Amino acid sequence: MAIIWQRKTQGVCYQVRSAGNSLRLYTDGVFHSQYNPRQLITGHVWDLLMLPAFFNVQQKVRRVLLMGVGGGAVIHQLRHFVRPDEIVAIELNPVHISVGKRFFGLKAKGLQLIEADAIEWLKNYRGEKFDLIIDDLFAEKDGEPVAVIDANRSWFSCMLKQLNSDGLIVRNFISRQALRESAALKNPTISSRFASVFQLNSFYNENFVGAFLRKPATSAALRNNLRNTPGLNPDIKSSKLRYRIQRLK
Repeated sequence: MAIIWQRKTQGVCYQVRSAGNSLRLYTDGVFHSQYNPRQLITGHVWDLLMLPAFFNVQQKVRRVLLMGVGGGAVIHQLRHFVRPDEIVAIELNPVHISVGKRFFGLKAKGLQLIEADAIEWLKNYRGEKFDLIIDDLFAEKDGEPVAVIDANRSWFSCMLKQLNSDGLIVRNFISRQALRESAALKNPTISSRFASVFQLNSFYNENFVGAFLRKPATSAALRNNLRNTPGLNPDIKSSKLRYRIQRLK
């Protein structure tokens, strides 16, 4: 893997590396994102952040809020496969935004890239609600990713205030235990706001993704919708879309 760009800023080392036809973003050695315009499905966790949009294709996802951009792999997936009218992407790290624009093609109509603390931004947001909210907020500590906010009652309440009545929240978790202990499953008040909850993970990552839906959903419907979407059919042998799913509620 060749390093094609590198910068050290305030003690943090940023690298863009080439891996075959793909570009990868690393921050202090933590793998943040991957981009290949000819192969948008990566086999990694970003696929799982996008997949819940296909639980119900009859309900168009018009507005997406993405918190935590990295290099923007999921942005490309959403734009190509889901095609929302607008993606609002919040990223605290200005280097990630700069790299995303320079190397990862993050320039498109309907995409707002905002440099801000996503937690504070969402707490103060008073605009139109979202159909899909993706929480992919991580920092680095000792070369390992760490969540920057707990999945507690306060945080889920904050996200729910900005979610449409038939929308969904998708969150990236460090572990299965962190997902299972989240307020969306453990807190009765928050849990009652969701009709369906699913756990997704891939063969290539240790992360677990939680999909929290306001409307009833089934994994069978998800798989059927993926089968009928060009480029996403997991039954095709050459497909890189490999995931496990389990219903939690």
